[in-house]
Amino acid sequence: MIAVSKFSKIFLVPIITAGFLLNVSLTQKATAEEVTYLLPAPPFLPAFGPWMLAQARGYYKAEGLKVKFQTARGGVDVAKQVGAGNAVIGGGIGDTSIIVRPNGIPVKAVAVLGGKSLMQLVTRADGPIKTLKDLKGKTITALSLQDTTYYGLLGMLASVGLTKNDVKAQGAGPVGVWKLFIAGKSDAMAGVPDWIGIAMGAKVKVKIWPADDYFKSMAQAILASDKVIKEKPMLIEKLVRATLRGMSDIMKDPDGASIDYVKHVTRHKGKEKAMAGVFKLYNQYVYPGQKKLGAMDRDRLKGLQEFYVKQGIVRKSSKLDDLYTNQFVK
Repeated sequence: MIAVSKFSKIFLVPIITAGFLLNVSLTQKATAEEVTYLLPAPPFLPAFGPWMLAQARGYYKAEGLKVKFQTARGGVDVAKQVGAGNAVIGGGIGDTSIIVRPNGIPVKAVAVLGGKSLMQLVTRADGPIKTLKDLKGKTITALSLQDTTYYGLLGMLASVGLTKNDVKAQGAGPVGVWKLFIAGKSDAMAGVPDWIGIAMGAKVKVKIWPADDYFKSMAQAILASDKVIKEKPMLIEKLVRATLRGMSDIMKDPDGASIDYVKHVTRHKGKEKAMAGVFKLYNQYVYPGQKKLGAMDRDRLKGLQEFYVKQGIVRKSSKLDDLYTNQFVK
């Protein structure tokens, strides 16, 4: 009996324990929920740093999720796909729901990644534009003339009494918007930190006009449909929590975040310093200003919707409660 007891302790207990741990591991893998996350542009863009870092550092995995990112054709397309049930969740801008709700697309912003505006106006530091009024008659490149970054530009112009008719705005696409600016073929750029970083990397001395000083537009947002919010609230909460962890890491340590980010997004191999520089631009101009990380600013949303209706960008207002929810931001 003594021999059997010793054998049990020495051999059987470790075997049983190992078997148990293996079973737990296999169960976790088997129960990991697969989620398709639609992004409005390619995931390798630094704008999606919080998402990629959350994946690189295992934050989605820790929530029991296996996230697969797919690219749609802009935020409005994401909203359409999410609203139609073709994807559980997606990315857009905090104002995307303002634009699509009047067209019967039932989506809400469930988190906003930053308390400021994604778009910033950029000019040359040594150029002739000393005030926003100096933009009159000047050429300004934007992603497109039906994009929220362009609408943010209109808001900035309106703050100094200018309209779209007072400038030469060009929808130049995601590459042309910064290429034309760097080449000196445009006087200004309605840009995001990614493009500003490219211009700075090209040794262009830039002056950044923070949008928030003139017009309060929005940062990026996580979008979900009314149906999924109602039927799968825990899933949305997990996705929001993991993504905000990625954003928080960038805010706390952009240099360290850039190292793990580049390891994950191998397209940027060897560009850790450049990516850290872009993350620092987000930290300065986009991410700050939220009382609670990820929460929608209701007053900001209200003012933005009023401007969009006044400008004819949307035909009618929606109820604010139909545009967002902060229930998943904890």
